[in-house]
Amino acid sequence: MPEASGQKVRVLIVDDEPDIREMLCDLLRFEYNCQSAASAEDALALLQETKFQLIVSDITMGGMSGLEMIPHVVAHSPETIVVMISGMQTIESAVEALRVGAFDYVMKPFDLRQVEASVRRAVEHYELREAKHRYESHLEELVAQRTVELDQALVSLEDAYRSTLKALTAALETRDAETHGHSERVVTFSLRLGRELGLSKEQLKSLEFGSLLHDIGKIGVPDAILRKPAKLNEEEWMRMREHPQHGQQILRDIEFLRGASRVVAQHHEKWDGSGYPMGLRGEEIDLNARIFAVADAFDAMISDRVYRRGRSYEAAAEELDKWSGRQFDPRVVEAFHSVPREDWDELRRISIIKSQDRMMTRPPILSLIGTEAVALAS
Repeated sequence: MPEASGQKVRVLIVDDEPDIREMLCDLLRFEYNCQSAASAEDALALLQETKFQLIVSDITMGGMSGLEMIPHVVAHSPETIVVMISGMQTIESAVEALRVGAFDYVMKPFDLRQVEASVRRAVEHYELREAKHRYESHLEELVAQRTVELDQALVSLEDAYRSTLKALTAALETRDAETHGHSERVVTFSLRLGRELGLSKEQLKSLEFGSLLHDIGKIGVPDAILRKPAKLNEEEWMRMREHPQHGQQILRDIEFLRGASRVVAQHHEKWDGSGYPMGLRGEEIDLNARIFAVADAFDAMISDRVYRRGRSYEAAAEELDKWSGRQFDPRVVEAFHSVPREDWDELRRISIIKSQDRMMTRPPILSLIGTEAVALAS
């Protein structure tokens, strides 16, 4: 016995002739749950109250015709199947019925077996379509579930990467006491500028990792140069200027750091082309590297050093303006000024706290990354 949702399929017979309605209901009532309506208007009213899997309707009736009824059925109950019955034995009427959405077309006078066969085909079509819909819904739920699980796994993996990179950066910073916490602060400042400039999620991720690892190339610079208390000579300065290329080489084969490697390689390039190592100018420089350059300079100016006190916010902002269009991308400097002063103060405070917390929880093994490791790398 055909069923829908554990119950008999509901069939609505629509015809303005009582004898036809009664005959069709008698024919189908043993297999289906049948109701009848004397007009298209009555049928649509019933459809508002009850779900019918199948409608068997005459075409020519007083008032709204069966053909005129079909679009209303499709709009209100698109899953309902419609079979038309008509005494107009023309190809045109059959084609029109199918065109507006009927599943099948039976001509009067009809053979009852023909009606039964048409109804059975319509019900089978309904059930197959419903089964397909249930399968697709289940598949969508399964895909959505798997997508959530994959997203969670990727987030966990990304967090693990981030923690590892932060720990490595903290360990490398122990080689230079003056820059302790610099990477944490410059990441925070860069991301704020990146959001102000409307970067995408992927761009922000590259900016974050690039800012965090910007000086990783210094692992290839000997301590004698990196920690020299006096001014570097020309040869030493040339060695120091190689660190962006060292950093790019370290990261070049790591796929998820591809965007970050551009920041590492280009963070000393300048807007007017006077930077190093490649002398890039303007928009030839990666946007994230241009953003980092402003964040890096701002942090350097407001931070204390053993040989000087950090500058005020106002003095640092004035210096950025002075070098806008020469060292810095004017659009990034403009974005810097769009961020309220109190936001920069709060970001600096938060990044200092994070840096202190990280140093307190840093695994002891990372302290081994120091002079000995650098000596081997160089």
